[in-house]
Amino acid sequence: MTPHCETDVADVAAAIGEPSRTRILLALAGGGALPASALAAEAGVAPSTVSGHLARLREARLVTVELDGRHRYYRLATTEVARTLEQLARIARPLPPRTLGADGRTRALMRARLCYDHLAGRLGVELMDALREADILTADRPGEKSENDGNGENGGNGGNAAVAYTVSSKGRTVLGEFGVDMTALSRRRSAVRYCVDWAERRHHLAGPLGGVLTTRLFELGWLRRGRYRRVVLLTDAGRTGLVETFGVAVERVDAAR
Repeated sequence: MTPHCETDVADVAAAIGEPSRTRILLALAGGGALPASALAAEAGVAPSTVSGHLARLREARLVTVELDGRHRYYRLATTEVARTLEQLARIARPLPPRTLGADGRTRALMRARLCYDHLAGRLGVELMDALREADILTADRPGEKSENDGNGENGGNGGNAAVAYTVSSKGRTVLGEFGVDMTALSRRRSAVRYCVDWAERRHHLAGPLGGVLTTRLFELGWLRRGRYRRVVLLTDAGRTGLVETFGVAVERVDAAR
């Protein structure tokens, strides 16, 4: 067993803290794998420069590399990296958009985006609220936590205990009929988790359930990829389906356009 010791937070913070590396990590926060050329474009650096940044991120164990023949593809090392980026965004100062395109991208990200493999943004929190209001998910105590609440785990964070969500018996039926394999999901550790959304300051669904539910929304054509990386768009079928199936308040999402 590895002995308990202090962790090198400064090293990870330094790896994340360089602006080009931050942009690389955010480009990968949608859960996909990208080649170095695409990450160089996202970071705004030359292809000859991005290799050094990727080596530093690999050294800090923030990204991994996958080989496909002669090609290399990079992805975030774990879902914890994406969750950490989401939480850092909650305390970071906002950057004013420099162009109309940047402003449109920011608005789109706030409306609906991927946080690694699950749905985030205004649409993500409205889906979470709908699942709770329909008693598909139940919490260990009523009400939302404040923006100072736990770290997204189903456990405590210091003296401020986090909310623990579980799927109700009704929820197992509804989600099963929707196409979620609840038997397989029940074998997953901490199947129901959440993140505190950096834009909305409320919970969106994460963990294995958040991932498989988002995958199902794509399979049904209720969601599709947007123009910008990580951005997702709600289709007409999705707008109708989310209202009829889960009672999601999509008009609140549309109001953010």
